[in-house]
Amino acid sequence: MTISLTETAGVKLTRLVVLVFALTAGSSAGCLYYLQPLLHTVAGELDISIATAALLVSAAQIGYLSGIALLVPLGDFLERRRMVPALLLASFVALAVSAAAPNFAVLLPAVFVTGVTASAAQIVVPWSSALADPERRGEIVGTVMSGLLLGILLSRVLSGAVAEVGGWRTVLLVAAGLQLAMSVSVYVLVPTTGSAAAGERYPEVLASIFALIRNYPVLRQRMVLGFLAMACFSLVWTAIVFLLAGMQASPYHYSEFTIGLFGLAGVAGALGAPVVGRLADRGYQRAVTTAVWATVLVSWALLAWGGHSVVALIAALLVFDLGIQGIQLSNQSAIYALDPAARSRLTTAYMVSFFLGGVAGSVSAGVAYQSGGWSLVCGIGLTATILGLLLWAAFARKVSSPA
Repeated sequence: MTISLTETAGVKLTRLVVLVFALTAGSSAGCLYYLQPLLHTVAGELDISIATAALLVSAAQIGYLSGIALLVPLGDFLERRRMVPALLLASFVALAVSAAAPNFAVLLPAVFVTGVTASAAQIVVPWSSALADPERRGEIVGTVMSGLLLGILLSRVLSGAVAEVGGWRTVLLVAAGLQLAMSVSVYVLVPTTGSAAAGERYPEVLASIFALIRNYPVLRQRMVLGFLAMACFSLVWTAIVFLLAGMQASPYHYSEFTIGLFGLAGVAGALGAPVVGRLADRGYQRAVTTAVWATVLVSWALLAWGGHSVVALIAALLVFDLGIQGIQLSNQSAIYALDPAARSRLTTAYMVSFFLGGVAGSVSAGVAYQSGGWSLVCGIGLTATILGLLLWAAFARKVSSPA
């Protein structure tokens, strides 16, 4: 395997480039969630059940997972400045098809393709890490991750606001226009950086991912923790739509716009990501990981209470998202330190596991809410979080150096 790190030579990571990276990550990741607060509306218009509607979130996540597994590794040896705009352009097309879908049979595969192209978000994150100065890497990655997380959270707000005026199809058209604008922006504003790896065939690159998993215990550990964290995140943000829409004897009966506004409650988590990155840069990786898992644990009590109190629910979402986003950034800071020449492939290994957790969470959310309501959802999430804390305690004891 021949590796070349020429991509960083002569390239200055300006604030404008970091901003473009953050916006690209956010607009791409947001594509996975535009329909999430509108599932009850889509279910009604297309005449499908709650559990079936929740499959749209799963389809987007499975597509994203496929893109991460098959496309993101290419970022280690292809010119990212061409690759990312191409994916954003494909996202524009997939969103336009979704907006025009006459039925669920057409909408589901179109949403899947949208998920595949949304993997552009996971190309720009390691791209920013590769270009950043070592002493600021955690902070830069944290800033780009903030953009990604804000995209996820604000996509729900934008979705609810636009749907209130023009319906869920208009939401997808607006998203398509945003992806087209970001495709042009990346190509025009980000300088050419060259490929990060050379002399490898595509099958060899994919095979090398398994070698990384085998060689790095820290990577395996963070993959497991990422799976559980994303399962919790997807569980809450899928099921909360049904809670807020008044299904299964819920006390809430909010409009699409109001449901979308609840995404603002998670913005604190996204804004806290650079702080977690700076602490990781200073060598507090273990303490940060323990703290963010403990934060998620505490949030479940508030979330359960939030089934009957909107004030408690908003507070719970603030605490919950802060913890989940902290876990994500702590995990990524740990794995990016393992092998500077393989950050895209490390991202692939980690994010495949991460979004498998997302698929498990979104599928479980529809079934759990329909079977036992919000209390069952919170019970499942609490169990997963306790398991995560126990595993982290075991991992931390095994590793002699900071993870």
